[in-house]
Amino acid sequence: MSFARTHCLALVGVRGHVVEVEVDLGGGGENSVTLVGLPDAALREARDRIRAALVNCGERWPTGSVVVSLSPASLPKSGSLFDLAIAGALLAAMGDVPLDRLTDTVLIGELGLDGRVRPVRGVLPAVVAAAEQGFERFVVAPGNLAEAGLVPDVDVVGVTDLADLCHWMRGGEPSCPAPEITGPGPSEHGPDLADVLGQPVARRAVEIAAAGGHNLMMLGSPGTGKSLLAERLPTVLPRLGPVESLEATAIHSVAGTLPPDAPLITLPPFAAPHHTATRASIIGGGSGHAAPGWVSKAHRGVLFVDEAPQFGRGVLDSLREPLERGEVVLARAASTVTFPARFQFVMAANPCPCAKPGALCTCPAGERRRYFSRISGPLLDRIDLKVELQPVARAELLADRSFAEPSEVVADRVRAARARAAERLAGTPWRTNAAVPGTRLRREFPVRPEALRVLGRALDLGQISARGVDRALRVAWTLADLAERDRPGEEETAYAFALWSGRAC
Repeated sequence: MSFARTHCLALVGVRGHVVEVEVDLGGGGENSVTLVGLPDAALREARDRIRAALVNCGERWPTGSVVVSLSPASLPKSGSLFDLAIAGALLAAMGDVPLDRLTDTVLIGELGLDGRVRPVRGVLPAVVAAAEQGFERFVVAPGNLAEAGLVPDVDVVGVTDLADLCHWMRGGEPSCPAPEITGPGPSEHGPDLADVLGQPVARRAVEIAAAGGHNLMMLGSPGTGKSLLAERLPTVLPRLGPVESLEATAIHSVAGTLPPDAPLITLPPFAAPHHTATRASIIGGGSGHAAPGWVSKAHRGVLFVDEAPQFGRGVLDSLREPLERGEVVLARAASTVTFPARFQFVMAANPCPCAKPGALCTCPAGERRRYFSRISGPLLDRIDLKVELQPVARAELLADRSFAEPSEVVADRVRAARARAAERLAGTPWRTNAAVPGTRLRREFPVRPEALRVLGRALDLGQISARGVDRALRVAWTLADLAERDRPGEEETAYAFALWSGRAC
């Protein structure tokens, strides 16, 4: 036989596409390898890796010309994950291994020069895509076994090297048993909301943000607890559901940030980019094939922007679209890539460039205005909760010890509030108050007229925008859920307006 076919997958964003890998051996002539089907530079180098791997594992390299076709030919293909599929098809085309086990089998892995099979990125979304098209058997590297095993009703085979693959294709048993998948256990020394003392209003704001999925901004001098509170927001959020876990895991698999000892992400991710991060690193992109950015790595979790005025204004404004749409669309010459980016946005800033509290500040008023002008009004308008953290005295720290609640207690109230919201929103595509569009919120979930007095008066005075009214109403519904009330009253809407405008104390 001089022809054989196997299957692999190409990744475009976080979507996998099944690729047929066909190998045809020429009768004679000059020894050459032709690779067709829009391969990139890394994929073109596969011929040299596969040749060395075959020889070093005791297999032979064919004489004459070799043509490797990757179809569909119009789909761009990149990376080294095609090595194992090409090697399997080449061995079958030479007749050195039978075709039986290659039928309807997807092979994913990179080959080393000594024949070792190395793990690659993006195995989870690749296996999900192939399983949706009817493939049930996958051959991967040992480092990708646990990740591929997350997909139900598929048979995953792990091979350590090319010789192990040949042994399996000739009827042998796989040498790598699939590891048991266990979720992360509770941490005894992890961050806890009770660690942040002297800031009861800010702790309450974190609870409200978690209960309703709201965006949060904290303003305060260094050392007041802004970063500590942001890091503790994920500890009071509910664990991810099965679908959310697979979404977050797929993104981190493509990004190459999936921990090898925890193949399934069950806790809300926390992403905190540095203020020198570029727009491409925040939103996603890069030269060649687009990679997920920080907004996608924070999908179903929290994106924390510390020292927000230090970020470039264009970088901050680029967050407006994912905050509204929950996804990022990147157009490239070869393809258009969509990355999910539904996250809670937490922003922190110092009160001025010198960051000194109160009377110690020496910044002129114009410099303070320029400092905060880097955060645009439209972006601030998308922040539901704004709180100011004041420096804390020793007496306040000591007095607050008996009132600060641990994350576990707050998380119970958050789960109860989210359950009430989910029950109210049953039959709709939304599960949190922050996700409900303003028009649907006003039409399907109206509040009493007296509860709207504060917001109506603020709107007449120009103290709040129409979008701000919708956001304040969403916060009011969250406050009602936390208080176990059927609908928000004037007290909830007034406090929601105070939180939106940054006047809560």
